[in-house]
Amino acid sequence: QVQLVESGGGLVQAGGSLRLSCRASGRTKIYNAMGWFRQVPGKGREFVAAITWRGDKTHYGDFVKGRFTISADNANNMVYLQMSGLNPDDTADYSCAAGRSDPWAFDYWGQGTQVTVSS
Repeated sequence: QVQLVESGGGLVQAGGSLRLSCRASGRTKIYNAMGWFRQVPGKGREFVAAITWRGDKTHYGDFVKGRFTISADNANNMVYLQMSGLNPDDTADYSCAAGRSDPWAFDYWGQGTQVTVSS
């Protein structure tokens, strides 16, 4: 139904920046919102950020504290997560997700892209 492919992960030093991309295809527009989640081995999935395709609503996890910015390119079915001020605690596998707002809820996740922050 919906295919999500992430890219942009990698190794970065603490304090550095990284931009993740997510390409959505398939029946993407049956969902009005996209999000980013992250997960480390042995822990549950953690919400990072979400945005509507129209860009009129955004929501962030409490830990973000202004360091990350989510954006959406509705015309090209792309979602981005600009991350700055990275620290080793941000090391995780980051996945994008398709879902809805009001309330935020997500049904499809991509395979993920690994982000590793070295100290």
